[in-house]
Amino acid sequence: MPILDQTLVPSHAAAPVPTDKPTRFRWAVLFVVALTYLLGAADRANLAVALPYIKQDFHLTNAQAGAAASIFFLGVTLIQIPGSLLIQRIKVRAVMIGAILLTSLATAVTGFANSASHLLVARMMLGVAEGPLPVGGLTTLNRWFPPRERATAVGIFVASFKLAPAFVPPVAAAIIYTYGWREVFFFMAIPGLFIAGLWLFVSDEPRGSKRTNAAEVNYIETGTLEVVEKDPARDRPRPLLDTLMRARVVVEAPTNRAVLRSPHLWGCAIAYCLMSGLTYAILTWIPTYLVEVKKYSLMAMGFVASAPWAGAVLGSVIGGLMSDRLFGERRKPVMLVTAGSTIFTMMALVMAPNNPVALAALLMLTGFLLNIGYSTYVVYPMGLATKDRVPFAVSIVSTFGAIGGGISPVVVGLILDHSSWDTAFLFLSICGVAAFAIVALIIEPRRAAPSRIVA
Repeated sequence: MPILDQTLVPSHAAAPVPTDKPTRFRWAVLFVVALTYLLGAADRANLAVALPYIKQDFHLTNAQAGAAASIFFLGVTLIQIPGSLLIQRIKVRAVMIGAILLTSLATAVTGFANSASHLLVARMMLGVAEGPLPVGGLTTLNRWFPPRERATAVGIFVASFKLAPAFVPPVAAAIIYTYGWREVFFFMAIPGLFIAGLWLFVSDEPRGSKRTNAAEVNYIETGTLEVVEKDPARDRPRPLLDTLMRARVVVEAPTNRAVLRSPHLWGCAIAYCLMSGLTYAILTWIPTYLVEVKKYSLMAMGFVASAPWAGAVLGSVIGGLMSDRLFGERRKPVMLVTAGSTIFTMMALVMAPNNPVALAALLMLTGFLLNIGYSTYVVYPMGLATKDRVPFAVSIVSTFGAIGGGISPVVVGLILDHSSWDTAFLFLSICGVAAFAIVALIIEPRRAAPSRIVA
């Protein structure tokens, strides 16, 4: 297999640079995409805060409560790949608007649940509604951002997801304290109507937008912009790093069948399954852990439960910047940091202090480390497929993430019914170690410059 020549320079280096000052509408597109993902994340996080009270009302076991959280991911798993094929056939914008409106409806339906079975149906409905949101959002960012900014954009996108658990617990706790747990879902069904309207201003492609000029379109399509080309941190040869990361020039998969044949895509998908499972297990169970084990009050729980997600927001953004700028569009280094830190952060939680401030600080550090490379797991497949096949490639990785997110909370619930929290944290650390080993084996895909490739 050809390997990367470390003297490689960008193949677009000789492209003409437009003289007009480029517009920056791609960042407005990122805002809309991130706001959409924030909505979806809020609709997932609200259940975790309400779960202790739903358990009490419906007399649920830990395993049943975990199933209520996990069945959402069954809906996501079923719809993501079909959703990606739909996105390849019709406009992303149309799919996103429909999915957002259905998400709001499903959220409201959750508030009307009056039994465990009704709750499961509502959460399954939410998973089906939200399923196209990650793939549609990532497809939009892949089309609107050049490779040199892509991890940064996706990092902000993922940070918006992490932002929801940072503010939802205290907000949801206040709503529960004032009204009750059902009202949490009624209030959070409203913002989707506004966000769906914003998508009317987002074109599927930069070239078709009235809000971008030729200079911005050229930059998005070729990566050519004089002020950026002068940045010495970009495209710098890193022989040792590329050897360690197993860097290779790849031919981007031109068909869905070729995407399915990539062992590196499947490796990324399995690793993301493990890391997503770890993340969603924490999202689901940390509030219950704080109430049942640490004996925190409702408001103290809301404060401490938001800490890992505050760290996650910082980690996602900083990790994206590191991937694009510090590591020159290389994705594996930060992916490995996230997976490798798991064993230390999970063991630290086993010995977590009871002091709310100290525990919040530990959880914030945990969230930061676990999210340095989390976003790049879904950036990675963008380097393996052509632009028109990215939705399908991303949907495979995202589907495996949904599978992990669906299974892990149930497994943790079963562990808690038959063992202890220490065992649960040990299980999550093993997931991280396995993800690290898998990521270490896959290649680091690099963009080709045919005249500078050696055998």
